[in-house]
Amino acid sequence: MPTAGPRRGFFDLWSRVYDFPPVQAATYRPVHNAVLRAVASLGDSGLRRIADIGCGTGGLLQRLRREAPDAVVVGVDFSEGMLGQAAKRQSGAVLVRGDACRLPLRSEAFDLVTTTEAFHWFPDQDAALSEFYRVLVPGGHALFALVNPLTPLVGRIAHAASLLTGQPFYWPSRAEIRDRLRAAGFEVEFQRWIFRVPGFLLPPSLTQAKRTADSARRTDSAA
Repeated sequence: MPTAGPRRGFFDLWSRVYDFPPVQAATYRPVHNAVLRAVASLGDSGLRRIADIGCGTGGLLQRLRREAPDAVVVGVDFSEGMLGQAAKRQSGAVLVRGDACRLPLRSEAFDLVTTTEAFHWFPDQDAALSEFYRVLVPGGHALFALVNPLTPLVGRIAHAASLLTGQPFYWPSRAEIRDRLRAAGFEVEFQRWIFRVPGFLLPPSLTQAKRTADSARRTDSAA
């Protein structure tokens, strides 16, 4: 696991090309489509508040607003550049600058938390999971979409390479993310591979988890 996160300036610069249509169509839209199918299966009647963590330029935020028009949708990102691009979309989402490992959000305030192609950048993934658990209502859902290597070894090799670039990340395998979610107090409901053309060697996956209704369980385990 990385102990230091990537530099904010990297994402500020990346925000300028992030919405380039071929990049979105090939890389991000298939992942967003998978997330939105999962959101639709939950039904929008119980989704009053949704938070997208690592929201980037707000593409998913805009689509979440359409999927759940009556919900309050909040986007959180630590990059001013990304949030600036998201603001230009005028999607009606609330935009907040913040750290996924210390979310500036109220406890038990959200029915759904999503994160797409961002979790691997979080420098302390277990802390981020604890924060996701904290801000979800009991029975609330979390959706994680990111590259999940077939074996932990691939994730470790990719992490070592990322350290050389100064932009550290870690891709957990599906088994690793299942174990971490359960340790954080979540019930893992499903994991599904996501097909996209650039992902045949390092395929992304969608994991849906539910915060256990027994909030005491998480408190006891963290004590």
